[in-house]
Amino acid sequence: MANKKPTVLHVIDTTGPGGAETVFLDLAENMDLQGYNKLALIKGSGWVEQQLKKRQIPYLVLKPYGFLSLPYYLQLFRIIKKYNVQYIQAHLLGSALSCSILRFLYRVPVVATLHGQVDVNPNERFVAVKRWILKVGLSKVVAVSGQLASYLESRGLFNASQLEVIHNGISTDRYTRAAVRSFRLDLGLNESTKLIGSVGNIRPAKDYKNLIEAAALVIEQEPGVHFLIAGHSKQPLQGELDALVAKLQLGNNVHFLGFVDDTPSFLAQLDVFALSSSAEGFSIATLEAMAANVPVVVTKCGGPEEIITPGVDGIMVPVGNPRALSEAIISALAAPNEFVTSAHEKVVRQFSMQAMVSKYLAIAEKELEQI
Repeated sequence: MANKKPTVLHVIDTTGPGGAETVFLDLAENMDLQGYNKLALIKGSGWVEQQLKKRQIPYLVLKPYGFLSLPYYLQLFRIIKKYNVQYIQAHLLGSALSCSILRFLYRVPVVATLHGQVDVNPNERFVAVKRWILKVGLSKVVAVSGQLASYLESRGLFNASQLEVIHNGISTDRYTRAAVRSFRLDLGLNESTKLIGSVGNIRPAKDYKNLIEAAALVIEQEPGVHFLIAGHSKQPLQGELDALVAKLQLGNNVHFLGFVDDTPSFLAQLDVFALSSSAEGFSIATLEAMAANVPVVVTKCGGPEEIITPGVDGIMVPVGNPRALSEAIISALAAPNEFVTSAHEKVVRQFSMQAMVSKYLAIAEKELEQI
């Protein structure tokens, strides 16, 4: 028998850890519309499914049909009918496109959140059709930063009236300086060793080459400093970074930890958080470091420009400039308490989970009023 109570469906097509996946989980858990059930829809097993189970969020796993296959959309349509789905919150371009197509069959509001500088590949087949489907099929498009919204509009993907900016938010009370697992002990380091850390999967946009080259310059002046990089490894880039570490003779001071599930514990161990990216849609990791009272050094790479006020709550340097990054890290080590109070207060005031969720709820309520 069909479920008569209406449902909000949360959809994503990636399965591993990352910023977009974290926001997907946070909204699925906390976006409570009165009188509505919630249901998450994913495309396979992995970290996202583990987190859905841990948070006790009801979910379904789609059967692995091809993206453009008729059975794929029949499967989606049956789910919508069975669970009386009245609102869809999608994440990333793939889910945005598939849910847009679905909306031509079943007229429910579809809101998509885009988390980075995505676009339809101009060399793909039917590129003009895909652009049209996105424009017509999506009720609203959420960009996680103003710069991202401007980029999406300039690329012709969406109209200005279709776009809305909602900055990501975090549960700030998770990030404290309480006693936690010691990464220094795990690495055989003295408890007084200074740690510089970064959080993010190994991919080109994180520009860890920039961080490693900056590390070499820092270690010239501060030989006892160690750099920790927490994030999923991916070849061949990981091999290239390992080779650079070896070339610069940094093997004793630069540590790739792989994916670290307990981000608050990791951040609580750091003396400085460093973001070396060439491009960021936003940067949840920067918010987390600020909430954990860790001094932050970031590059001027998009999203962080809407988080950090340079010289007030953190240090900002140009992208792709290892010397500037190294000098900022050394400065943060020398004056660790200079910006942390104002940074923490800003996160609590502007980037809380409650602030983010309330804005998504406002969109949902407005869209549902128009049904």
